[in-house]
Amino acid sequence: METRIADNVRATGQAVRRTGRWQERKWHRHDAIAGYLFIWPAILGFCLFVAYPLISSAYYAFTNWNGLSVPRWIGLQNFQYMFTKDPAFWPSLRATAYFGILSVPTTLVLGLLLAVLLNRALPGIKIFRTIMYLPVVLPGIAVLTLWKYVYDPLFGLANVALSAIHLPTSLWLGSEQMAMPAIVIIGLWGVGGTMIIFLAGLQAVPQEIYEAARIDGAGALATFWNMTLPMISPIIFLQLVLQLTGAFQAFNQAKVLTDGGPNFATNLFMYKIYKDGLQGAFPQVGYATAEVWILFIIILAITALTFRTSSTWVYGENNID
Repeated sequence: METRIADNVRATGQAVRRTGRWQERKWHRHDAIAGYLFIWPAILGFCLFVAYPLISSAYYAFTNWNGLSVPRWIGLQNFQYMFTKDPAFWPSLRATAYFGILSVPTTLVLGLLLAVLLNRALPGIKIFRTIMYLPVVLPGIAVLTLWKYVYDPLFGLANVALSAIHLPTSLWLGSEQMAMPAIVIIGLWGVGGTMIIFLAGLQAVPQEIYEAARIDGAGALATFWNMTLPMISPIIFLQLVLQLTGAFQAFNQAKVLTDGGPNFATNLFMYKIYKDGLQGAFPQVGYATAEVWILFIIILAITALTFRTSSTWVYGENNID
């Protein structure tokens, strides 16, 4: 009798466990179905607006296509022409690199300097922060158009101000040497966006380290260099990546201000892609797509190099000695 009861209990336990496993699988299946139903709009959007354009652009880069006719496969001819015969390819890359070399360091340094100056508990400090950030929310094309008049060689405010203090004037956007520095100066008009991110990083630094530095007798400059900069180095890294990728994708400046001139001095690579793909009587969409892929590879390489070197100067828990 006892053996029979034990067998019945064991069989009942096994049945309960099988039922429990079945119910658990059923719940997991229902959860999976519900999860897929929730994420399918994102998957559909990714396929339509990211994956398909990416794959199709990779195909069009190897074709002769004007955007309307049937694409004709030509293999590597677009890239061969780009690197060996296109007279504007290398000058546009040099202009873009020059723009990045001028704009990225100046924007980062000025943005950090303004953030340090505005990271103080002073009366009315929020008003000054708002004033510095306001240019960021203004329409970019309108700002560039305004600056185009500021740089007018005859009646522009820039030359009027220089003449008033008896300094030599300039052709600004009409000068091959001054056109790119003038565009970089315009970019500093919107440095408030960089400043506000640095300001958030500075305010996240623990105040205890400053109190410890004061107790140890460290000066303001030593504290900033040895404590503040390492603590906000992840923010600096983020800003560096954003500024580099933004510099290589700059377009509006050349389109609105200079049309790529004078003498290709401001013919930024994105503007060249625009002209090759959309302007002229015979647009070369296939060739412009090949240029886009070259730009993508350049940005990817620069970003990878930045990430590669970040471990030597970006402070974090993973690289504390």
